[in-house]
Amino acid sequence: MATTTHYEFKPWNVGRWIIWSLFALLLLVAPKVFGSNLAVTMLSQMGIAIVACLSYNILLGQGGMLSFGHAVYSGLGSYMAIHALNMVSNGELPVPVSLIPLVGGVAGLFFAMLLGYVTTKKAGTPFAMITLGLAELVFAMSLMFSEFFGGEAGVSADRMAGEPFMGITYGPAIQVYYLIAVYTFVSVALMYAFTRTPLGRMLNAVRDNPERVEFIGYNTQMVRYLAFMIAGFFAGIAGGLGAINFEIVTAEVVGTVRSGGYLLFTFLGGATFFFGPIIGGVLMVFAAVLLSELTKAWLLYLGLIFLFMVMYAPGGIASLIMMNLRVAAFGRLREIWVSYLALGVSALLVLLGAGAAIEMIYHLQLDAAMGDVVTYLGAPMNVRSASSWFGVVFVTLTCLGVFELARRQFMVQWSDIQADIEKEIKRRETQ
Repeated sequence: MATTTHYEFKPWNVGRWIIWSLFALLLLVAPKVFGSNLAVTMLSQMGIAIVACLSYNILLGQGGMLSFGHAVYSGLGSYMAIHALNMVSNGELPVPVSLIPLVGGVAGLFFAMLLGYVTTKKAGTPFAMITLGLAELVFAMSLMFSEFFGGEAGVSADRMAGEPFMGITYGPAIQVYYLIAVYTFVSVALMYAFTRTPLGRMLNAVRDNPERVEFIGYNTQMVRYLAFMIAGFFAGIAGGLGAINFEIVTAEVVGTVRSGGYLLFTFLGGATFFFGPIIGGVLMVFAAVLLSELTKAWLLYLGLIFLFMVMYAPGGIASLIMMNLRVAAFGRLREIWVSYLALGVSALLVLLGAGAAIEMIYHLQLDAAMGDVVTYLGAPMNVRSASSWFGVVFVTLTCLGVFELARRQFMVQWSDIQADIEKEIKRRETQ
């Protein structure tokens, strides 16, 4: 009996190839466009933050696991990497510096395997509380066991260790950047590939409906545990890259402040989309490096932005981008550009007015000895003048009212457009 051979043609996803090629090209040319020492340093930190936030999003966005202790695994990865770097310098470990981040990754995987089995036995709020308790425990240990953690001074090393490979010594910051860029690209690609695997899909199912997953025979605790270990591995990679970049590791890297930073910026970027934490990692570095240099109240500004996003865009920046791309795909974006303009201008003025009030309050509390005048965006303001306070409050409240009116009008337009889009989708499905 003759058999017939069937051939199946599966076209390449051209869009995906273009996006990944552009991402690689961006990593390659970024230091050429922004060539200053500060820019290269910030780009290196962005790469580390991207890997860390994406690893955290495996827990939060893909698995629905709110962790307050993710810095434990990136931080312990940093400590193991910095000790490995010192062993390389002393000739005790024949490993090239280029592979030191993998030491951090293996350490993150080991500690996630060790602590994650207990942590992932619970879900929801108990899981979050357990991670918080472990984070506090590890942070306390980092100050108690100075032989390993180095106490408050931390552990330092020299990344110019071992024999140079093809003239690469990792002395110049640009060489460190390209090492981080390679690890960033590979890590991002592997974490994206994880989302397409059966385990990644099952992790989404555990997030959405764990009872049904248990009913069809899967162990939800084991799914969470495996995802926890994968997240710990990539967190350790980020920690190892940080150890090479900064050449010092202190107790701060395992603290709850670092874990809170991962949570905050992953949420701001958009935990429900894969590229959201990438945006969050970039914003994390801008806030820590630039915003902190501009004002002493940068943490307060960050909290206000977070509050604003929770109230008006809980899906993060990525969700705003995707929603508007959907509207643009149906040719309806031009109908709301006036509303967007009104929202943007009024929101900017509200932020500027609130910023002026915050800077005046900070000046009264912290810099009163330096006089009564504070300069805000080039404009001098007398912090003890009633007219200055009246102007700031009047502008802020007036623009806030305008913003609320514009927002309500926009929501009416947005709802009508979404209803029309749904009708159009159903019409196309029936054809």
